[in-house]
Amino acid sequence: MTWDHPRGVDPLIAASREWKAMTGQDIIWDRRSLQDFETFPVEELARQYDFIVIDHPHVGQIADAGCLVPLDEACDADALADIAQGSVGLSYPSYHWRGHQWALPIDAATQVQAWVPGRIERPLENWDDVVALARAGQLALPLRAPHSLMSLFSLCGLDGVTLNVDGPDLFPADAATPYDRLLHLADLIDPIAYDQDPIAVLNAMGTADSSIAAAPLIYGYVSYAQAGFLPTRVRFHDMPVTGAAGPAGSALGGTGLAISASSASIPQAAAFAQWVAGGAIQTSLYARSGGQPGHAQAWEDDAVNAGTADFYRATRATLDRAWLRPRHDGYMAFQQQASDRLNQALRTREAAASVIAALNRLFAESF
Repeated sequence: MTWDHPRGVDPLIAASREWKAMTGQDIIWDRRSLQDFETFPVEELARQYDFIVIDHPHVGQIADAGCLVPLDEACDADALADIAQGSVGLSYPSYHWRGHQWALPIDAATQVQAWVPGRIERPLENWDDVVALARAGQLALPLRAPHSLMSLFSLCGLDGVTLNVDGPDLFPADAATPYDRLLHLADLIDPIAYDQDPIAVLNAMGTADSSIAAAPLIYGYVSYAQAGFLPTRVRFHDMPVTGAAGPAGSALGGTGLAISASSASIPQAAAFAQWVAGGAIQTSLYARSGGQPGHAQAWEDDAVNAGTADFYRATRATLDRAWLRPRHDGYMAFQQQASDRLNQALRTREAAASVIAALNRLFAESF
């Protein structure tokens, strides 16, 4: 089971086709919407599928449920060492929890900046640029849950605000400034943002007659940086900064390949997982087939960058300094509840102090 976007489906189908030619083993992929991917319980998927593509905040829930295979026990140690060494930012350790590796990064992503040459001259450099473009009606920002919360996380990182993933309070009082930045931006952009995830925003930016010139906080999607994917090619860059911290603290995303503990083919599944997550396949077959590799060998490759308008090099600084979200059992429910609560606050222009208090109450209750 993977997620329903060419970036999430096509490289796995291509890799599975090659794997069948090599081994005779057939792997068939189903897909879920991005929204389902972010919210659907992994333990239910593990009853039906050998492979599940997951997001790293699921790992606490996974460890407690016992529904996935610890890959440090199933995979070759040398293969894992190569994948760990090739981690882009915290992609590999993001799937490590309570002494075990629960997934291998096949896709690395975080919130970065999307922009369209010709609509603006260069990517946005700082938050003054962001606000000015929003006032001009040329800015978009996905606010559909959970992306509003992801943007608040990223703005905290940009402002140098430390978030306490161990609780009881996630947000300190000085998270008021990042919240006010987000509120100001939400006031300036089209309210359709509350119904948009990153795919919807990028699809809109990629139409020929769109006026949207940039999205300052949006998960990077290499597909849109490839010529011919949509009528208008979108480029990507590091986040615009708010101060001296630079492009730091973006909310890490990406996906990992996990194996169900119910699988009748665990050794074969482990062999495929370590092969498809390795540097050689990630740089060649995976990247050529529309994937967004999780291995640094691909991010540094000249040919891979040439085909994507330097997507990887242009966003690498943001990804290498991205922030790891909480991963305890209970976080995923918090993420949905907090995103809904945050959107309610943005819509009603609620003051920062009461919003932060409400989000912290939800976080404390998630443990």
